[in-house]
Amino acid sequence: MNAPDPALHGLLDQTLRADRGRIVAALISRVGDFQLAEDALQDASASALVHWGRSGAPSRPEAWLIRVAFRKAIDRLRQTARDARQTAALTVLARDEAEEEAEVMDDRLRLIFTCCHPALEPKSRVALTLRTIAGLSTAEIARAFLDAEPTMGQRLTRAKTKLREAGIPFVIPGPEDWPDRLQSVLAVVYLIFNAGYTAGPAEPRDLCDEAIFLARLIAQLSPPATCDLAEVEGCLALMLLTHARKAARMAEGVTVPLAQQDRSRWDGAAMAEGLALIDAAMARSKPGPYQIKAAIAGCHTAATPDWDQIAALYTSLARFEPTPVVHLNRAVALAETGALQAALTLLDSLAPALAAYQPYHAARAEYLARAGRPGPARAAYDTAITLAASSADAAYLAKRRAALPH
Repeated sequence: MNAPDPALHGLLDQTLRADRGRIVAALISRVGDFQLAEDALQDASASALVHWGRSGAPSRPEAWLIRVAFRKAIDRLRQTARDARQTAALTVLARDEAEEEAEVMDDRLRLIFTCCHPALEPKSRVALTLRTIAGLSTAEIARAFLDAEPTMGQRLTRAKTKLREAGIPFVIPGPEDWPDRLQSVLAVVYLIFNAGYTAGPAEPRDLCDEAIFLARLIAQLSPPATCDLAEVEGCLALMLLTHARKAARMAEGVTVPLAQQDRSRWDGAAMAEGLALIDAAMARSKPGPYQIKAAIAGCHTAATPDWDQIAALYTSLARFEPTPVVHLNRAVALAETGALQAALTLLDSLAPALAAYQPYHAARAEYLARAGRPGPARAAYDTAITLAASSADAAYLAKRRAALPH
């Protein structure tokens, strides 16, 4: 047997990378089972190299994979059919060849909402979204969350089983449920982005890019009549503005603070798109937390950030998200406006809630140092270094500690 053509391998890989989410969504909408859809797509992918090598690549590889995977799913059901329910399912699945050739409806939006269903725990929502929509392998997801691959595989299997056994519908929420469910979906997308941001540029699969892709997809597919596009645009803007600074985040293995970054290394196109999205979102007059966070990120693009405005924005954000982390960021903004003592007082009040949160100790160290208290600042730096998520962050904090007066 001849070895498969490398060009066909490349075409298959490219198709799965670009369209795996759409293919899996189309299959799940028909067979109603995550695992069956994934197994059938794997069968179809193996068949593709054989058939394409014999007959040539199809004009629409994604449609070929959907059609063949659908037949593979039927074959799998026939092999295991033991009761009337499965037989009835086969009857529903039996479609005319002409219908099989028809354009398949894009079901990815339904799939996103299903993956992010509240019945699943947050980490499982993130993992299942990365697997089914973004097409990451189990090994890639496990590496992103510092889990063993078998452990992540078990988590994914449990999530799929729960969705099937609980009879969770493969649907887009109704207008009355959309706001709450959309926030859950955006939270998952932003968790994916943060996982990529924390991993840094050394991570081979950029989860920040995957999250931005998902946000674009939600904006593209969401029905305008029910979707709060302002928050989708705000979430996308926030990620674009943050990711645009990727190339300037590190220098010689040391984290570079935002105020000291080389702005010529920022991605100008991503910055411009993010700022335009903020304007579009704000024009909808439906303020929300992602829009406020994006506006704060937009303030930081100025050569001299307006800290009074940033502090006011954090005060507004606290009305939506009265969390210790939001109050920490408000304290930082207050300190930068010159209200150093007020900032330190607020930081002291947050100590019990943020004792294990590295940015809290880093911020406290910085402002204790500015207040002329090098001893407590040194102790705060020690804690921050111990809690640092990366060697680059630890190196930056160590430099700041070493600069303290004795």
